[in-house]
Parts: sequence; structure tokens; C-alpha cells
Amino acid sequence: MSEQVVRIDDAATIQVVSQPIRLEILRALGEPAPAAAVGRAIGQSRQNTNYHLKELERVGLVERVGERRNGNFMETLYRARARTLIVSPRLADGPRHARALADQVSLEQLVRVGERLGRDATALLDRAAFDGEAIPSASIEAEVHFSSDEDRQAFVEEYLTALEALTKRYSRRSGRAYRITLAAYPDPDADPGQVTS
Repeated sequence: MSEQVVRIDDAATIQVVSQPIRLEILRALGEPAPAAAVGRAIGQSRQNTNYHLKELERVGLVERVGERRNGNFMETLYRARARTLIVSPRLADGPRHARALADQVSLEQLVRVGERLGRDATALLDRAAFDGEAIPSASIEAEVHFSSDEDRQAFVEEYLTALEALTKRYSRRSGRAYRITLAAYPDPDADPGQVTS
């Protein structure tokens, strides 16, 4: 079974999918198909389509899922690995970003949470759009002004205590799994030296 979302986090894969014909091939591979059928669907020859399929397979965006006989020869069946591709924001990172993330573990975790949230939200949106599924979800956003680092730390500790109590109260061994995320970080649009009362 193909994945809902694949995250692209390397420049080589971006280069492969930057050709419009390859994006057309990925869209045409909603169901497993041979190169000839994909080529007919997008108006390309089997040979040209096969070349592009091999490139997509090389970077892991297309996979072989079987073979079938067509007259006197066997056709390889291909399938797209995902319905949706997400380009990781880390592709824009340079050496300074990498050093900053290595030095600041909590900031690295914040970036990972953001990437996962984006990937999960996109996968759920695909299920709503393509499968007609009603997705029960909630999001809460609040802005809090902390007068000190100690206040921020105390807030996080109280939140974790409250979350532990709620988790124990409502969590069951069976049932639908939900992800709960809290992220506390300075507003990137606010002036770093600004203090409001």
C-alpha cells in the first residue's frame, strides 16, 4: 500500500521531480500501471515514460509492484509511493542553520514537530479530499507573555503536569490515537528586545 505523504528532504530528489513530465507521471500512477499505460495517459511514448519512471524509482518516489503479461512480453507495474509530496523546509538550510540546530536541542525539536505537523496535516487533508473522510481534529493557539525564563519554564512544567492528569483520565488502551503537541517559542515576528506590560 502506498503512503499518504512522502517528504522530500534532499536536493537530488528535488532535481528529479523538477521536470513537469515526472510530476504528470506521479499523478497518473494513482493505481499500479505499466509504462505504456502511463505514457498513453500523459501523451508520451512508452520509451520516454519508462526513462522517467526509472529516474523516479531511483530516488524512491516510484516502486515496482509486480508484473503482468501483455501478449508475448511481461510489463512491469509501477506505483507512486505517495499521493502527496512535501518539500522539507530544511532544503533551504545552510551550514549556519545546521550548527544552530546542533547547538540548540529544543529548537531542533521544534523544527521536527513543525515538519511532522505539516506532514500529518497534509496526509489528513488528502484523506478528506480523496477519500471523503470526515477528519475530527482540533487546534488551539494562544499567545502568552512571560516576564522571565523562569516563568516560561514554570508554565511548561505546570502544563506537563496538567497534561499527564488529562492523559491518565481520558486515555484508553483501545480507540483512535490522537497526537497532542505543545510548542512554546518566542514570536518570530516580535521585536526580540520588546517588553510589553
